[in-house]
Amino acid sequence: MDWIDACACAVLSILAVYDLRQRRLPNAAVAAYAALYFVQAWHTGATRIALESHLASGAGALVFAALLFRLGWLGGGDAKLFAAVFLWTGPSQAGAVFFVISLSGLMLALVQLAYGRLRPEPPAPAWLAPARGVPYGVALAAGAMAALWLPSIHARLT
Repeated sequence: MDWIDACACAVLSILAVYDLRQRRLPNAAVAAYAALYFVQAWHTGATRIALESHLASGAGALVFAALLFRLGWLGGGDAKLFAAVFLWTGPSQAGAVFFVISLSGLMLALVQLAYGRLRPEPPAPAWLAPARGVPYGVALAAGAMAALWLPSIHARLT
């Protein structure tokens, strides 16, 4: 993991905490995370084909996330972060990252439901309140961090 990946993880951590507390994802932070992909691509000397495949992955994710937003299943900030995550991920790791995002979102939802049922008094802290919805930004950040860490873990294992 290099300094660009570390910066990306820092931005993702900030986004996750912000989503837990505010249920919002600042556009500037999401844009900074997406822009870091292009810095990483330049730094590693990514080929034009690699850039195009990552851009296509991000664009496809944006279309999918826009549909989820339209159906009311995802917030607007989450949709933008979803696209940025898959821009970084590219098609080669998309399945693994989507699995991590899905599993993380499910775990967050289950924790919220359990806390709401087990501890009705006093009321749940604002970040756990089921009525506020699931903070998908946390799950997206977990998947994005997995995308950053998976290549280095895979390289060490082989």
